[in-house]
Amino acid sequence: MPLQPSPRTLRTLFRTAAVVEAITWAGLLVGMAFKYVISGDEAGVHLFGPLHGAAFIGYVLTTLVAARAFGWRPRTTLLALVASIPPLATWPFEAWADRTGRLSRAGVSA
Repeated sequence: MPLQPSPRTLRTLFRTAAVVEAITWAGLLVGMAFKYVISGDEAGVHLFGPLHGAAFIGYVLTTLVAARAFGWRPRTTLLALVASIPPLATWPFEAWADRTGRLSRAGVSA
């Protein structure tokens, strides 16, 4: 029997993954601005590139688990996944999902 996190834990995990993905995206954008526009310094890209890659993968995996656990419709799941592409879009998606009850127990099967 696979371990399933509690709805509260999964909600917190999803929210955290969304915010971390957005923050690392912002860090990567700043790093790219320094590399390509301001100074040619690659340190920000070297730091935030791998961090954002890991955060992106974590967000996608967490989204798939949350979608199944909370009973999201395919359209909501697709929207959550698409939100990982534009910079900083996971954060507003998370706020919307929470506000509309998509991160609540209501969708969780016993």
